[in-house]
Amino acid sequence: MPTTEKVYSASFWLMCLSSFLFFMSFNLLIPELPDHLTRMGGGDYKGLIIGLFTITAGFSRPFSGKLADTVGRIPVMVVGSLVCFICGFFYVWAGTVFTFLTLRLLHGFSTGFKPTGTAAYVADIIPLERRGEAMGLLGVAGSLGMAAGPALGGYITQWFSLNTLFYLSSGMALLSVLVQGTMTETLPPAQREKFRWGLLRIGLDEILEPQVLRPALVTLLCLFPFGALLTVAPDQSRLLGIDNKGLFFTCYTLASLLVRLVAGRASDRHGRVPVLRISSVLMVAALLLLSVAHTPFLFLASAALFGVSTGLNSPTLYAWTIDLSHPERRGRAVATMYIALEIGIGLGALLGGWLYSNEPARLPFVHGMSAASVLAALVYLYRVPARQPVNG
Repeated sequence: MPTTEKVYSASFWLMCLSSFLFFMSFNLLIPELPDHLTRMGGGDYKGLIIGLFTITAGFSRPFSGKLADTVGRIPVMVVGSLVCFICGFFYVWAGTVFTFLTLRLLHGFSTGFKPTGTAAYVADIIPLERRGEAMGLLGVAGSLGMAAGPALGGYITQWFSLNTLFYLSSGMALLSVLVQGTMTETLPPAQREKFRWGLLRIGLDEILEPQVLRPALVTLLCLFPFGALLTVAPDQSRLLGIDNKGLFFTCYTLASLLVRLVAGRASDRHGRVPVLRISSVLMVAALLLLSVAHTPFLFLASAALFGVSTGLNSPTLYAWTIDLSHPERRGRAVATMYIALEIGIGLGALLGGWLYSNEPARLPFVHGMSAASVLAALVYLYRVPARQPVNG
């Protein structure tokens, strides 16, 4: 087993840098896209901004999981980042509602590939007893990108132009690809195959990994609120007089970041399920506070509390998924969790947008629906044994 000094290699830190650039790339755009779509005449389709993105992300997960276990972790990550690079560049020419939504559909392939390869790669190089901590640190890198992206995106649009923002997003994705080119593949040579089109044939047994269905269900229920927030938080910010629509996501992400730094090893020490129970309680509290947030202070305070809950929740779900997965099917296991994640975010975005329907009085109902989803996860977690088996 590696010593403490050797746990975090150069490859791990390069992976963190790549994740930072990747998450910053597409999070730069999120706060500005609802208004951009409205100006094109598509205000009624705001829920599709996230919903379409998650459809292709979820659809591509079985393919990215299988390819990560056969072709390699790094090729899968490179494909995801390249899609982000290409789509960011072409937003400039998406001048109609149809072309914009089509591009959002294609853009989803990026998160269908890159995070799947990333999680499998990190699981390959980190020992079991530090897995939760490592996922927390990886999450810190992603959170920094998610925090900097929305805030920077708002300022770039104000100071320069929306097209500048699209080009910057594309450039960040390209930098992520360049970083990945300096890393060493971790899939053992005996398992590697050259890419062939036959690898894209997916059997029913390759879509979901049965060993990780428990964390996948919790992921779906706990990520539902995030999809709803991506859809309605920019409008709620504007209604409360907050000029920078990315400030909510910045507060949320910074709080998540601090928790990951402080409590990264919490699930390694106390178990995955107990930490998930605590995080679910905090998430429900944040959503209930958000439903009555009539001032900027309460709105941003609820964002911070939601970030605290996510900072505990996200790395723990990653670690729990990897605990239950077989090493040779690790890519498929991670893909299963991400399918659940995309379904949760997509449903949250679609149902949240439908329930909101640009009516501010309906915002508390959107947040109440999200709280109900997390409560369902909490009930389920109390039916799951506190300690779970570990496969590798």
